[in-house]
Amino acid sequence: MVLARVLMASLFIVLGGWRVWGAINGMALSNAALALSIGELVLGLLLLSGRRLRWTALAAAALLVADAALSHPFWAARAGAQDGQLLHFMKNIALAGGFLLLSATAPRK
Repeated sequence: MVLARVLMASLFIVLGGWRVWGAINGMALSNAALALSIGELVLGLLLLSGRRLRWTALAAAALLVADAALSHPFWAARAGAQDGQLLHFMKNIALAGGFLLLSATAPRK
């Protein structure tokens, strides 16, 4: 279970950290994207630590569903981009399912 949690947390730590690091080094990033990236990084670190795992996993699932709908609207993409957007949309939905499972099976603390 610990390895699975570490692997799932790595998504948020790497992607959130990558964008925060880029912003620190001058990469253009909107305030909303920066706030989301900081939130991802914090969620990843909380998941990694295992603290308040049930609530953290629920928050991660909600973030992934929101990101799927807002960032990967395959239904509105042009024909050449639809496949890629659908792939990322479904990846986020599947990961959200994994986080819901983690939330349901995490030890009560």
